[in-house]
Amino acid sequence: MIRSGKTEGKDIVGEGKMRRTSGEKSILGWIGKLSRTLMVILIFPVITSLVLMLIYNGRYHRSIARIEEIARLKPVVGEQIPNAVWEMVSGRTSLENTPVTRMMDEVEETMERITGETGEENRLELVVAGRTMDTLRQYTEEIMENIRQSIPVVRNEEILGEIRDVAALVESMLNNYITREIDSAAEMSARLNRIVLYAAGGEVVLAVLGLWLSERARRHTEKLVRRPIQELESVTGQLARGEMGARIPQTDVVELAKLTDQVNSMADNLETTMRQNVLDAKNLKKAELRTLQAQINPHFLYNTLDAIVWKAEAGDQREVIHLTSALSDFFRISLSSGADWIPISQEKKHISGYLSIQQTRYRDILSYEVDIPDEIGDLYILKLLLQPLVENALYHGIKYKRGGGMIRVQGRKEGNELVFQVRDTGKGMDAQTLATLRKRMAEGRPAVASGTGGFGLVNVNLRIRLYYNQPEGLKIDSGPEGTSVTIRVPCRTKDEIMKEDQETSA
Repeated sequence: MIRSGKTEGKDIVGEGKMRRTSGEKSILGWIGKLSRTLMVILIFPVITSLVLMLIYNGRYHRSIARIEEIARLKPVVGEQIPNAVWEMVSGRTSLENTPVTRMMDEVEETMERITGETGEENRLELVVAGRTMDTLRQYTEEIMENIRQSIPVVRNEEILGEIRDVAALVESMLNNYITREIDSAAEMSARLNRIVLYAAGGEVVLAVLGLWLSERARRHTEKLVRRPIQELESVTGQLARGEMGARIPQTDVVELAKLTDQVNSMADNLETTMRQNVLDAKNLKKAELRTLQAQINPHFLYNTLDAIVWKAEAGDQREVIHLTSALSDFFRISLSSGADWIPISQEKKHISGYLSIQQTRYRDILSYEVDIPDEIGDLYILKLLLQPLVENALYHGIKYKRGGGMIRVQGRKEGNELVFQVRDTGKGMDAQTLATLRKRMAEGRPAVASGTGGFGLVNVNLRIRLYYNQPEGLKIDSGPEGTSVTIRVPCRTKDEIMKEDQETSA
């Protein structure tokens, strides 16, 4: 039984390990997962907002840079180019030294580059301005050609007026471009401000969310760790108090799973060891009691044999046969092939034979009555349960009472219990003797067999407590009118006895 229990305990632990692998929870893994989640929640929006701010900030600064460059072109187109043409028309500057061509080249290159950098919504003004610059270049080249051909100044002055008008038109287009770029820059600035505000608000919300998640995670981690530790403390406390059946429930926490298995395994081994120690102690006491039980009172045997001899010398053949048969039954049932349990019918036959033999010796002072119904004869009881009580009643009650007395043995079934009672009308015990006897029975120590009462009431009481596993064995009442000893034990069948013997041997 013990080995089987230990195996079952290991199987339970094994099943727990198999169940645990399907849903393991690691404290470190949980904390790592939480850290990654919080990192994503807190850092990803920050990075996103920073990227958006950098993008819009770059666009804003590039727009401002384009505005500044176009603003620098305005005086070149509106004043410097017409003035340089006038210098050339008035003869103050020769064709070889005039900066007009260079200035127009720089203006067109700058406008072409800025046109490529400008978005579709603002590019049209620069495209038209660039085409208008082509007209301005044509007028300038026409004046230069007229100067080479010495055409009158009046004609060039007329073309110069056209150049001033075209330059003013280009300047106006550049102003329109600057206005559009300023509007775009203002819109980008407003958008950038909104992004900053949204990012700040989002960060506040995410910070609150992060705090909530961290608090929730703290509680979850605390619950995850506290419950197994509390169960560990509770179970170890129960084991310390001697509750050997206590076990720690299997946990899904990886860091505590091995400790749980080791504590449960230790508890299994401890329980097995204690059960084995208890069983060994019981077997030792049973062996002691069997040894005492085997010490048959030699005076009873000698006196019975003397009685048989006397009856044989007197020629009382029937009495010789009766005594010899009763003595044979007495020893046959006492031995019972080493069995501890016998049917009630045999125990009844045993005490009847014993009383019959003793009545032959104490005919004048002993009368008896055995009232055990045959209906309970097939139930089993512990061997030699009643005979020592009858022997005690005879030697310590009837024998020392003047005029003799009666020994009455009764048995009955009450529910699932058997109740036996041995009463005598003998001498009885005084209060001090009864108290001493009850104390000896409560101490549960085997009594050494004496020459007057077999192994006595103390040993019978101990045998009942050991074999029936109950706290109380005998109930004794005694007074001037005699002594009454009562036994109350569970009903046992032959199958139950055999099953118990098999489990004990296992």
